[in-house]
Amino acid sequence: MSRTTTIVVAFIGTALMMTFIIGLSHSISTGFAGFWGGFPFMVIAIIVICMALYDFWEDAIRKPE
Repeated sequence: MSRTTTIVVAFIGTALMMTFIIGLSHSISTGFAGFWGGFPFMVIAIIVICMALYDFWEDAIRKPE
């Protein structure tokens, strides 16, 4: 794949994953569990999103051709 295609596909995949994780975290925190019940999941979700963004940066943006 070309570099541009790799960047676009990786961005779309990362954005979809982030949307799902953020939505799931929001749903847990505003539902039955409440803020403090959903807080551990929110912390884990933030860490996972940071790792996904770092992987996107390493594999799609910074990777030399």
